[in-house]
Amino acid sequence: MKTKNVLENLKQSIIDGTRKVTPSLAQKAIDLEVPPYTIVTDACAPAMAEVGDLYQQGEYFVPEILMSAKAFEAAMAIIEPLLRSKQVEYAGTVILGVCEGDIHSIGKNLVATMLEAGGYNVFDLGTDVPAKEFIVAAVKNNADIIVVSALMTTSMIGMKDIIRMVKEEELGVKVMVGGGPVNKEYADSIGANAYGRDAMDAVRVARNLMKTIRGS
Repeated sequence: MKTKNVLENLKQSIIDGTRKVTPSLAQKAIDLEVPPYTIVTDACAPAMAEVGDLYQQGEYFVPEILMSAKAFEAAMAIIEPLLRSKQVEYAGTVILGVCEGDIHSIGKNLVATMLEAGGYNVFDLGTDVPAKEFIVAAVKNNADIIVVSALMTTSMIGMKDIIRMVKEEELGVKVMVGGGPVNKEYADSIGANAYGRDAMDAVRVARNLMKTIRGS
């Protein structure tokens, strides 16, 4: 099976939520010597981004999202050990979590994987995280960036609280926001330093933020 076909099939299997198939497709891609990071960026991440779009369009609901998440996780169980074994130059320290009142972790987990593969030291606070916990973790771990997501419009207010606290504490940390209901206009309106559309975009945006932090 050609590399392109394997990656396309893996992507579609994640979208369809067929978790019994995704591990073997991930292994086939590895056997074809596709770099683990490429498998994630060309199949796994785009699949979950499309699932998110389908949810926003009302074509997918929570059961479909959960099925896709399980299929994604099954593939990542094959890929992730290879990602972690790769020696990558340290890129920065990130505090990651989902706003208080929101327990949706799928997008957050994918962002964590992509950032770690990109060389970032990621402290994942999990879901339903109070704003103050982001601040405490950022100070404790001398973080460069706080990445916070939300999938519910009712929990998005937590992002504004985090940004306010960062300013009040006069921390040098940058704040990136993202998630299904979040857009660049909202990010700008609450004073976020950056907006990440999806997991792949988050890595690019984090890289740009690190350039501003380092002054390069």
